[in-house]
Amino acid sequence: MTTTPIRFGLIGTGRIGQVHARSIAADPDTELAWVCDPIVAGAEAVAARYGGRVTTAAEDVFASGGVDAVLIASPTPTHIDLISAAVDAGIPVLCEKPIDLDIARVDTLRPKVASAGVPVALGFNRRFDPAFASVRARVAAGEIGELEQLSIVSRDPSAPPAAYVAVSGGIFRDMTIHDFDMARFFLPDIVEVQATGGALFDAGAREHGDFDTAVVVLRAASGAVVTITNSRHSAVGYDQRLEAFGAGGMLQVANARTSLVSLSTASAVEAKPPYQDFFLERYAEAYAAELRAFVSLVRGEPSTSPTFEDGRAALLLADAAQRSAEQHAAVPVDLG
Repeated sequence: MTTTPIRFGLIGTGRIGQVHARSIAADPDTELAWVCDPIVAGAEAVAARYGGRVTTAAEDVFASGGVDAVLIASPTPTHIDLISAAVDAGIPVLCEKPIDLDIARVDTLRPKVASAGVPVALGFNRRFDPAFASVRARVAAGEIGELEQLSIVSRDPSAPPAAYVAVSGGIFRDMTIHDFDMARFFLPDIVEVQATGGALFDAGAREHGDFDTAVVVLRAASGAVVTITNSRHSAVGYDQRLEAFGAGGMLQVANARTSLVSLSTASAVEAKPPYQDFFLERYAEAYAAELRAFVSLVRGEPSTSPTFEDGRAALLLADAAQRSAEQHAAVPVDLG
């Protein structure tokens, strides 16, 4: 049985928008129908490569009658209004994280999303990484007993430009938010956050009162502990590791390398190639799987797409981490 491809409207054609455009074009169950960006050259370049009509106004996408779903990959300050417009138009939406930098704005939209009857999903793509998803499924199956400790390491190869740091909302809302969602993927009921950080090497972080180095400890209602280690630089490449520990053992995810080939000689044994150096390489499979899960959601089929509530919870944890790091104290949280 063949199904009609889901027609997507893509809003935003920056780096992440281009990732999503490629995923949509590569999936036989989806097609790129509209491409929107206020910078028309960006929209035209994406459309020329992957298809779709071009516009500089999101209103054209929502009013076109020619899309079955919208993917929002535009800057964070636009997310709230675009999600709201999609809901008003009755169009399912997948929005990149975070929903917004201001939890008050998120909570203003929350009742509308809850009562809309239109699927609203958040782009926490790491849930769909095959290795992370496998560990989570094996933990849920009881393979290592009850989860006692979860350790997440997330270090970027290099710090972002200072201009980006200025509008990012800070490391916890911009970078660690993926790790907060991963923590909740394993332990949804986080009740306490304790964070510390420093500006050790990045002039942009110092200039804008942000951290380039951070450690966060989360406590779940069960008593299980999550440790998140972040840095804005890593000389060894994109550092993305995870360990789940319980009484019956541990499950670990190692860094992905650029090649599986190793070299042994008289001067070195099993010399291995470097780690992958960019999130687009590391999470290519995850982005494709994220899209497939959202397509299932649009079709009314069972789906594991993260929800608006997942996005809200991650932002609450990020806000709590910011307060904790500033106040040097543990912060209780209520994610309800």
